[in-house]
Amino acid sequence: MAERKVTDEQIIEALKTMSVGQTAKHFEMDRRSIERRKASMVRKGWSPEHDMTHIVPDGFKLKGTSSLYKEGVKAPVLQWVKTTVDSERQHAMLLAACEAMSQDLPQVDPIRGPISTLSQLMAVYPIGDAHIGMRAWGEETQGDSWDMTEAERVQCGAMAALVDLAPPASSAVIINLGDWLHADNMEGMTSRSGHVMDLDGRYAKMISVGIKVMRQCISSALKKHDTVRVINVVGNHDDTGALWMSVALYHTYENEPRVIIDRAPSAFHYIEHGKVLIGTNHGHNCKGDRLPGVMATDQAEAWGRTKFRYWYLGHVHHQTVKECSGVTLETFGTLTAKDAWAAFGGYRAQQNMKCIIHHKEFGEVARHTVNPDMLKEVAA
Repeated sequence: MAERKVTDEQIIEALKTMSVGQTAKHFEMDRRSIERRKASMVRKGWSPEHDMTHIVPDGFKLKGTSSLYKEGVKAPVLQWVKTTVDSERQHAMLLAACEAMSQDLPQVDPIRGPISTLSQLMAVYPIGDAHIGMRAWGEETQGDSWDMTEAERVQCGAMAALVDLAPPASSAVIINLGDWLHADNMEGMTSRSGHVMDLDGRYAKMISVGIKVMRQCISSALKKHDTVRVINVVGNHDDTGALWMSVALYHTYENEPRVIIDRAPSAFHYIEHGKVLIGTNHGHNCKGDRLPGVMATDQAEAWGRTKFRYWYLGHVHHQTVKECSGVTLETFGTLTAKDAWAAFGGYRAQQNMKCIIHHKEFGEVARHTVNPDMLKEVAA
């Protein structure tokens, strides 16, 4: 028989006057369940036999308790309860909140797919560090000015152009390689470092444009390919943004069977296509020399099945290609203009986006590149 849902507060009140066995009987629960709940509450700060009676709030964990006693008085005169952030719990709470808020999002109706496609081919669209929401003043950065209007025009235009250039591959994968958004909160800062970003407008506008641009990229891909898989890699500028965007897109395309939204909150994602295995990661935490071992461990069976293996990475805003034992590591550039920090630091990478075509038997067989200047020519 399923046990009743009993809150920690109810168990605490019962244990004030009853033993563990009596409490279990009272709530029609197993004695071991009460013991486990009690041990969990101890870790949160509740142990009355040690004068600890304050449970820390959800999303935090107990770091320590200090009590001041006065001679002749049994109870503590003062008590300090020290807490610290429980990152894992807050991460789980964030995902749950995203799921709840996304339930009522408008959903996209299925649309007609292409007439014929090539089942042996897969088109991969890696998007390096879009930084939607970033603002740059051309005179300061010795380049083009940049804002969300320009980001939308360039990113959507590049994706549409690459889809036109690509062959009618049966499957497509859009990989947001991380840092899709320039900041991660209302304060306009990165969550990890607390750096204040140069932003164009409010965070709410950044969310709106970020979702709009990704939906346009998906719409473009659906015109050419049978199925479109979307991977949002967690970056250092949008730790939470990548998570809620995946959840929101999942609910938006829940009725569209041709769109597959990868919701796994992992830092690493993998794609298998015949003898091709691709790993994705932003690149800010795990160094490149460790990635072959990470893939071989995470995807041991797929490693044995495949012959052509790749890591697709972002973060550095420029292209590099390095062949390692059994894997090729590639970092991708970005379509986004330089911000003041990059300009002052002397970074001068080219702006572009690529589409890479993989064959089930032969690995990479073609690639196409689009840069912002090409889109200006088209517009003219």
